[in-house]
Amino acid sequence: MLTPLGRLDKYAASENVFNRQMVARSLLDTLREVCDDERDCIAVLERISRLADDSEPTVRAELMEQVPHIALFCQENRPAIPYAFSKYLLPIVVRYLADQNNQVRKTSQAALLALLEQELIERFDVETKVCPVLVELTAPDSNDDVKTEAVAIMCKMAPMVGKDITERLILPRFCEMCCDCRMFHVRKVCAANFGDICSVVGQQATEEMLLPRFFQLCSDNVWGVRKACAECFMAVSCATCQEIRRTKLSALFINLISDPSRWVRQAAFQSLGPFISTFANPSSSGQYFKEENKSSEDTSVEDKNRTRDEEVPEDAQIRPEDVPTDPTVSNSSVKLEGAPDPDIGAESPRKPPGDSSLPCPLSSEPHQEAASNEDDKKPGTCRSASRLEVGASAQDSAPLDQELYNSFHFWRTPLPEIDLDVELEQGSGNKLGPEGLEGMPEATAPASANITMATRKELEEMIENLEPHIDDPDVKAQVDVLAAALRASSLDACDEASEAARRAPQDELPGCRLDHGTAGPLMSEAVENMESALRYIHDDSDSGTSGGFSPDEERRAKVQDVVPQALLDQYLSMTDPSRAQTVDTEIAKHCAYSLPGVALTLGRQNWHCLRETYETLASDMQWKVRRTLAFSIHELAVILGDQLTAADLVPIFNGFLKDLDEVRIGVLKHLHDFLKLLHIDKRREYLYQLQEFLVTDNSRNWRFRAELAEQLILLLELYSPRDIYDYLRPIALNLCADKVSSVRWISYKLVGEMVRKLHRAAPPTFGVDLIRELVESFGRCPRWSGRQAFVFVCQTVIEDECLPMDQFAMHLMPHLLTLANDRVPNVRVLLAKTLRQTLLEKEYFLTSASCHQEAVEQTIMALQMDRDSDVKYFASIHPASTKISEDAMSTASSTY
Repeated sequence: MLTPLGRLDKYAASENVFNRQMVARSLLDTLREVCDDERDCIAVLERISRLADDSEPTVRAELMEQVPHIALFCQENRPAIPYAFSKYLLPIVVRYLADQNNQVRKTSQAALLALLEQELIERFDVETKVCPVLVELTAPDSNDDVKTEAVAIMCKMAPMVGKDITERLILPRFCEMCCDCRMFHVRKVCAANFGDICSVVGQQATEEMLLPRFFQLCSDNVWGVRKACAECFMAVSCATCQEIRRTKLSALFINLISDPSRWVRQAAFQSLGPFISTFANPSSSGQYFKEENKSSEDTSVEDKNRTRDEEVPEDAQIRPEDVPTDPTVSNSSVKLEGAPDPDIGAESPRKPPGDSSLPCPLSSEPHQEAASNEDDKKPGTCRSASRLEVGASAQDSAPLDQELYNSFHFWRTPLPEIDLDVELEQGSGNKLGPEGLEGMPEATAPASANITMATRKELEEMIENLEPHIDDPDVKAQVDVLAAALRASSLDACDEASEAARRAPQDELPGCRLDHGTAGPLMSEAVENMESALRYIHDDSDSGTSGGFSPDEERRAKVQDVVPQALLDQYLSMTDPSRAQTVDTEIAKHCAYSLPGVALTLGRQNWHCLRETYETLASDMQWKVRRTLAFSIHELAVILGDQLTAADLVPIFNGFLKDLDEVRIGVLKHLHDFLKLLHIDKRREYLYQLQEFLVTDNSRNWRFRAELAEQLILLLELYSPRDIYDYLRPIALNLCADKVSSVRWISYKLVGEMVRKLHRAAPPTFGVDLIRELVESFGRCPRWSGRQAFVFVCQTVIEDECLPMDQFAMHLMPHLLTLANDRVPNVRVLLAKTLRQTLLEKEYFLTSASCHQEAVEQTIMALQMDRDSDVKYFASIHPASTKISEDAMSTASSTY
């Protein structure tokens, strides 16, 4: 019979600890009972202050757990309890931050963060009551545990209190704590939360005040501190400018990757991909937002201007498939893959004409370059007549099969320059040049002329075959390259040729008869280089474009300027098996996880840097690595564009389709997202493979089939009515008869959408055929579960309006009403629900006085007189609590 306040006083003064705990636990209920009286509310809050002085830690901890709930109640009733939280509750929370009991401190810290997150503490109180206490707790003479916890609280509350308070009250003490020489635990907490502080204070404060401390923490003598720095490196990088990120943070990160501690290296490699992603730039990644209200011509003009204004990196390299055809994507790269490094070109600007080991950069003006080279070069001298035999053998061995030529690989190493005999040339009385070479008689022409004629003949045939398609920009570029090669085949370099001849070994062509010691090897080298160049042109598309490169060339092919090369090299090394042994057994998984972000950062023009790494990951022995790639391959396809996707991702995608179920589910969940990026012809090839998704390693894996049904609903928009009827329809009907109700319910939606799609096609022949098959396969199925599935399909068609009601009444309703005489009560119960809850809700059957409405009413009357009580119940009334969708998930046929 005590009042709430009397009961509170009685048990708060009890010597029994359990009673005092119960008082603390029931404080909120007591406040609710007396909330109408302001004096009683204040009296309860005063008793809370006395209870906070309890000597038992469990009572104080219980009280602190209730403080956030009491504070929320006080805020909602602030007119009745003014300043209640600030005066009575907040001092308790702050005081408990330094409590001797660990449990009480932890509870108060959690309460403080909860109050800040819910914005229950006024800004003035944060500045005057909370922050000063935290700064005091982090003083040098403070308790070690309390100091560490106070630093953690300061770091966690910084994002909640904002930039101003953090810079004025928290940042100076945080910088001091980063240099705490006595306790590494404090430095470790600072390192772990360094990224949060940087993101709050912004770029200027980060670069001026925090970065020097971060450099100290990264070189700390305790490996746990360095590991914490590696884990937050991405957040720190995001708060700095591009220049500091490239010049200072990159070198600092390389030190962490090569740290003596394995745990530090492991954390660094996990953060490597995210750190590289901070270098992302739309101008280099090739990804832009396209405004839909602008015409394609305006967008194309803008992108051309953007391309012209962008800075072209000197060592950027592209491949033909990297060149985007989408006008919204710009190119900033002008060199071939494998182009020589600018430094190498500067050291040796002139190379021997026979040396074709390094491919030459493609000039943006091949015609002018070839013409200038032709004017600059002069014919050299030679004194050997035995080169006719060498030239004849080279001409016979040159590959001339035009069917091996693949236009997709017209980007190739330019043809080498062949030295011609000046004496024979002077004897012929003709000036060297394309016309002069073609006019020489075959009997008197030198061997090099024969080689040139053979080469020129092939190049001219190639250009002739491509000229009808000159309107295509890709074909035009190909013709330009071949024309430049045609001109280059008639050029020579006398000085370099003589020097190369002197250096060439004598045994390069042991089968040749030579009159002069240095003449044969020179021609041998030229012939071999000519054959290799032509063989490169005729190379099949399946062979790698860099397969013939030396290791140095392959390394240079992976050079780019988007991110520091040292970072990219470390990232590419994550697939090295030795890394798994010395760093982390799951390092390949981390590499696969961050690969789309790295690819977006580098841009599609630098995809060649990652292609080999991606293929290595796709064939990794760990299924978790392949699963990670499978879940992100659709995102990578968006980044790379349709050409690179077709060339490099489709083969890997096909391999994932035949992988384990754990990998297949990754491509299945995003099947629509990937297929919509492919060309229509390539997309149709996967119609034959969709049936394979019905077969899983474990037949009880019903979620796999449910996901297939979900994806098929999305795939309906990608295929024609004939493809849907021929390939997707059998799969949908198979799923409608699945053993698991969840799969069946999604399949009913699939069939309904299929009916909608096919019925709207012109002419709707496939839609009528599908309805006829539904009636034959399910409506007249000998098994009651099939007939029940037919009712579900009809209910879905009605509910989602997949068919106009007049068409439904004509094609499906007559067969639906015949089930009123079904011998199985479950079918009749579902029919009654469908007619009552769905069909009669439609306006067509409410306002129309047609024969269809009369047939429905007669069927319902027959069901109301059914011998089964459940059928009569659902046909007589309209129960709102029982929905058909709920029944579909709980029907008796939902078992395996």
